[in-house]
Amino acid sequence: MTAPDSTASVLLDAARELSDELSRLSFADPVAHVYNPLQYAWSPFESYVRRYATGPRRIVLLGMNPGPYGMMQTGVPFGEIAAVRDWMGIRAPVEPPKDMHPKRPIQGFDCTRSEVSGRRLWGWAASRWGCAEQFFCEAFVLNYCPLVWLEHSGRNRTPEQLPAAELEPVYRACNRHLVRALTALEPEWAIGVGGFAERRIRHVVQGDSIDSELARSIRIGQILHPSPASPAANRGWVSAIEAQLEALGVTLHSKAR
Repeated sequence: MTAPDSTASVLLDAARELSDELSRLSFADPVAHVYNPLQYAWSPFESYVRRYATGPRRIVLLGMNPGPYGMMQTGVPFGEIAAVRDWMGIRAPVEPPKDMHPKRPIQGFDCTRSEVSGRRLWGWAASRWGCAEQFFCEAFVLNYCPLVWLEHSGRNRTPEQLPAAELEPVYRACNRHLVRALTALEPEWAIGVGGFAERRIRHVVQGDSIDSELARSIRIGQILHPSPASPAANRGWVSAIEAQLEALGVTLHSKAR
């Protein structure tokens, strides 16, 4: 069992190795820019992990990769700026990368745009648990991949839109990272926020790269992604995911009054 005082250190070491490995990869057209917030926004990410990953967590929620006004700006998964700054109490320096797309500037905590997905996810957490400390005693949130791929137009490309030859080394690195994260956090539940993340969890947990005893103890599920591009999420994301969690049998221990 991972010692509580070492969980954050394990996660940070794993994130550094993931970042270093991914930084050595190259991507062809139509990818014009690759952003890695684990490099330029390491300081707030480190604060997030050190403050809120102080031991094993019963639930791990896994997203896909950063959004333009969330983790891409703050380094925190689903890191909508107001939620990270005001609810989590994190504000740390962000050093913009030298090679930025003019339509996708990195402004860190000075960014005035709001990440809808992050606002929904962290807003739900705040409404149900109240303070951040209560939520993070029970759960932790990670992204499968920290990279953002941008086309010349500024359009985002998802991991699954990459050619197989480019995607394979990304998957290898991110799979190794996910194994280390799950081993450190020892969750009862690993829940994909969206179908992509759930598929990556299943690949790792049901493969042979993770401790077999831990793999048998992890229950896997999926909830609706809070993206505004999802009509179902726009019809009521909170009610939808709470119904999904209930159907899975996930008990949410704390509720704000």
